[in-house]
Amino acid sequence: MTNATPTAQLSDAGVSIWLDDLSRSRLETGTLRKLIEEKNVVGVTTNPSIFHAAITSSSDYDAKIAALAAQGAGVEETIFEITTTDVADACDLFAPIAAATNGVDGRVSIEVDPRLAWDTAGTIAEAKNLYKKVDKDNVLIKIPATLEGLEAITATLGEGISVNVTLIFSLDRYRAVINAFQSGLELAKENGHDLSKIHSVASFFVSRVDSEIDKRLDAIGTDEARELKGKAGVANARLAYQLYEQLFSTDRWEVLAEAGARPQRPLWASTGVKDPAYPDTLYVTELVAADVVNTMPEKTLDATFDHGVVTGDTITAGYARAKAVLYALDALGVSYNDVVALLESEGLDKFVASWKELLADVEGALATARKAS
Repeated sequence: MTNATPTAQLSDAGVSIWLDDLSRSRLETGTLRKLIEEKNVVGVTTNPSIFHAAITSSSDYDAKIAALAAQGAGVEETIFEITTTDVADACDLFAPIAAATNGVDGRVSIEVDPRLAWDTAGTIAEAKNLYKKVDKDNVLIKIPATLEGLEAITATLGEGISVNVTLIFSLDRYRAVINAFQSGLELAKENGHDLSKIHSVASFFVSRVDSEIDKRLDAIGTDEARELKGKAGVANARLAYQLYEQLFSTDRWEVLAEAGARPQRPLWASTGVKDPAYPDTLYVTELVAADVVNTMPEKTLDATFDHGVVTGDTITAGYARAKAVLYALDALGVSYNDVVALLESEGLDKFVASWKELLADVEGALATARKAS
């Protein structure tokens, strides 16, 4: 253990490391394969902002866009083709890991159109379309944990489709997500699906909680407020893991587990540190426990590999301290419910904005390609 790299130590402690990024360049240059081989990466997550950056910041997609323009493809069809192709190719790269872990890892996530976040029926239809188009057993369809998304999560799982539930900020919503997951498996069982083949993760966002709460603590300005800075994100996530332990130890879950179901693992998202005053591995080394996923931007992955200090489980002994942090914030007048509602709204707005920018940029690229031909 002492000679192992920090990322290997994380894996040994039960943390699955997924990369929060994907691009054609990563696939074609072999850099993604290198991260698998050298830094214990066993999966990939994407989101609308990641695809916007990948497609608009390089010329890697120009030939594909030109070919689609020649075929008369519209902008939505072009983006659908590009993103699903990248994800399908990444699924192929991770297929050996998926096989070796019985589908637990080796997963690649693709998100439904973020403009559908408040449209249950539209989300279900889009999830089915993405699943059919990618056509890989190890794909995860990402569905936001909006109130409208909860029903879509249940319905999608009921079809036997594996799901990554994203944009979870609050403990109450996380509880509802686990309920939607277990309801989905109950539906899948009724529909005759093999529960052992259905996988899910629940993406609980971390750093954004600190960013918003720290702003409010700065505005309060007292010593007591300053003392709480940088503690809410980790505390919130630790209490989420406590919920995970509780809700996957019930009689309801036992029935599903006996039918072959696998628990929905917590996934720590938004793990890049946004305040340079904090250690750059904060949301990795402080959130170690068995059966969790940590999806990291490459900068955070590199920092963890270089100097992360992994000391085993840093979650389950901290529940009382985590609750104390949230109580102290409440006593100072920082409204937890207000913060998490704002973060969900901002997170969705950001993804919708990225998607609209991507639509505009690809529309322009298609128009240029048509003129050139």
